[in-house]
Amino acid sequence: MNISQGNVVVAVAGKEKNQVFVVKEVKAGYCWLVDGKRLKLCKPKKKSLKHVQKASKTEFDVDKLKSGQENVNAEIRKFLKELVCLNKM
Repeated sequence: MNISQGNVVVAVAGKEKNQVFVVKEVKAGYCWLVDGKRLKLCKPKKKSLKHVQKASKTEFDVDKLKSGQENVNAEIRKFLKELVCLNKM
């Protein structure tokens, strides 16, 4: 289970169980998740790597994640919505 920045993951445990997120950062057994709505780039959710599962081969643009601009949250929301609606996962 090789999870890296920009990957789309599904939470398999916790309050966010079965929700889809984009990985903002990965360090020391943890990842920081964003969804553009409740969990924005400025305040991501820290979650253990054992509590998430890679959900799609499609990735969000890493350069946009690193930029940290506010309009990226809207792009993340749109990206995840299209991914879920098209059942690409």
